Amino acid sequence: MSVQSSNKWTFSVGTVGRDMVYTLISMYLIYYLTEALDLSNWVLGWVATLILVARLFDCVMDIVMGSIVDNTRTRWGHYKPWILVGMIASGLFTLLLFTDMGLKEGAFIGVFSVVYLLWGLSWTTNDIPYWSLMPALTLDQKERERIGSLAKIFATVGTFTVVVAIIPVTNALGASVGVTKAWFLFALAVVVIMVLGQCVTLFFTKEPDLVTEQEKVTLRQVFSVVVKNDQLLWTAIAMVLFMTGYITTTTFGTYFFKYAYRDENMYSPFGAVLGVGMIVGYIVFPVLRKRFTRRTLFTLAMSLIGVGYVIFFFSPMNIFIIGFAALLLFLGDAFVTVLMLVFISDTIDYGHWKLGRRNTAITFALQPFINKVGAALAAQIAAMTLIASGINEAKSPDDVTPGGLLFMKIMMLVFPLVCTAIAYVIYRWKYRIDETFHAQILSDLRDRGQLVDETAPADEPQ
Repeated sequence: MSVQSSNKWTFSVGTVGRDMVYTLISMYLIYYLTEALDLSNWVLGWVATLILVARLFDCVMDIVMGSIVDNTRTRWGHYKPWILVGMIASGLFTLLLFTDMGLKEGAFIGVFSVVYLLWGLSWTTNDIPYWSLMPALTLDQKERERIGSLAKIFATVGTFTVVVAIIPVTNALGASVGVTKAWFLFALAVVVIMVLGQCVTLFFTKEPDLVTEQEKVTLRQVFSVVVKNDQLLWTAIAMVLFMTGYITTTTFGTYFFKYAYRDENMYSPFGAVLGVGMIVGYIVFPVLRKRFTRRTLFTLAMSLIGVGYVIFFFSPMNIFIIGFAALLLFLGDAFVTVLMLVFISDTIDYGHWKLGRRNTAITFALQPFINKVGAALAAQIAAMTLIASGINEAKSPDDVTPGGLLFMKIMMLVFPLVCTAIAYVIYRWKYRIDETFHAQILSDLRDRGQLVDETAPADEPQ
């Protein structure tokens, strides 16, 4: 197997456990706090606000971390030392977030805020170098798409393993060891899987030399790298809007099945079907990419998502209609997720072409920035909706009014639809790195002597 082919697999395996951890935090931390720890409205409001503030601070640190990674020079490359450190630290703080320390009110808020902030910083330490490694493996646009698609297939396996297992497993464990201990044990299993998958990437992925050596970037130059890359900025704005809506929808999933559908046990099989749907989307994407442009596929994806939201909102409580609508949503999201990765990867080349220097990690810091801002805003929206609708303090589905359920559905489905529509308009209006322009960018960079020839035998040791 060639180094390039091997890299595609060993890099992708590392996403399984990572996405399990991220899913646990981004989609189920609020659920754990409200359903397992049973926080009051007052405490939940503070916690949601602290999550938002911590995530926004962490987003700034993403860019700083990007500059640190770009300036790193070790025998193991730019990325692997930080991937290792971040893996260990984020695993530890994930376990602490799901540890019931018996704290109440103000003490809980204080400890939670510190642990959550440290989790965010440690996740950044792993996340930035990990995803920055992907565009560093090849300069070829289509090969990046193939790596991105495969990585997202593995990531989806991780994500939907958590989605499918979390309710039945924590309920089953909770019957014998208690609810909060059950969540801790689930988190422990997820962290172990993350460590194993990351070790595959650390030990077996080879980083090739594709770019000529550059001077180190100073902190004063860091933010100008982002601000002056107009294509990166417009991509980030559009994708933040999209991810805010998408994560808001997924955050409400467990609440929808418990309080609106009134059968939370259906959440797991529902999630399994959606997981398969997303994997199919990742598999189909490279096939469709051979026949259609990125712009056409992005339009198709957004159309599927829009139709899915409309059907879901007006659907009766029929699992087949709801499932069909959700399949459209998640199939479209699979396309958008891959496209977001390659859009940002191409803005690295664009920034190199426009600004005269290549800042891979700083530029790719916008990918986790997008996810974190989206997750932070989604958590805040979900928490405030749960409080305003009466769901947070409801003891059973019968305690929630029809108006409260309607409000939840609006925030779960209508609000994300609006975000998706605005994101699409921004993309069509401002993003201009198509296939022809990208080829010209690489040609110009080679003519300037700023790229290393990538035509060496693929199986030659790098």
